[in-house]
Amino acid sequence: MKPPPLDIVTPSSLAEALSLLSAHGDEARPLAGGQSLVPLLNFRLSRPSLLVDLNRIADLAYIKDGGDHLAIGGMTRERAIEDSDLVRKEVPLLQEATTQIAHLPIRSRGTIGGSLANADPAAEYPAVVLALECELVAQSVRGERQIKAADFFEDVLTTALAPDELLTEVIVPKAPSGSGSAFVEIARRHGDFALAGVAAQITFSTGTPTDVRLAVCGAGTTATRLTVAEEIILQDGVGAEAIKAASDAAAQAVDPMSDLHASAEYRRRLVGVMTGKAIEKAARRAGVGV
Repeated sequence: MKPPPLDIVTPSSLAEALSLLSAHGDEARPLAGGQSLVPLLNFRLSRPSLLVDLNRIADLAYIKDGGDHLAIGGMTRERAIEDSDLVRKEVPLLQEATTQIAHLPIRSRGTIGGSLANADPAAEYPAVVLALECELVAQSVRGERQIKAADFFEDVLTTALAPDELLTEVIVPKAPSGSGSAFVEIARRHGDFALAGVAAQITFSTGTPTDVRLAVCGAGTTATRLTVAEEIILQDGVGAEAIKAASDAAAQAVDPMSDLHASAEYRRRLVGVMTGKAIEKAARRAGVGV
């Protein structure tokens, strides 16, 4: 398969890129790493007349310490996040999830902004930014706005971004003291999209959960926050019965689709299993026995 006929423009500044998107509207698509967009083009599932290649805008690739958060540029390669000591120390959930994205060549080209803007419900990053309650910075010629992760993902491959907006930065809160995190997923083969995956971050005080964040990918039209399961762990702790109840609640909370890889019912069961494993691992990493 080959992409439809189109033009490619390579701006050297953010201002130039935003001007192009404003001028061409729905006919233009930004190109970041291309690991998601190029297959869509090849299968003619996306038919823009213009690609705005962002790869020469060096100012959009960075990982900065913002005090209580990390600021990550939209064009930051997944490999850079994976290798960052700052990310590993301050947001271990993001670092662990990144290691499970596809294969090394994909992570070397793919970007955090591109993955989030593509909004594949089976991708790892949407679940992570939901669990961490990140804010996503969108820019256009009209100005800048911050979008909460909970408001960003609208449907399959659909986000709150307007056609003339770029996702330029991800604001990632640092993990609190006393917290543990885990990202667990299961796929048919290493590197495939997950049949189901769960991001967990749990904060404890003297062994008692004080904040619980759980989100799932691969089990619906968007990544989903598992709020009922969170409440169970927050109220009842991380004993075996509470984890079982939270896992059951997570399985009931999702509405997965059937496809050639797995049935909806199988995916629902996987969500329950992955939720239990993520909670257990996060608790152990926080030094809390389960």
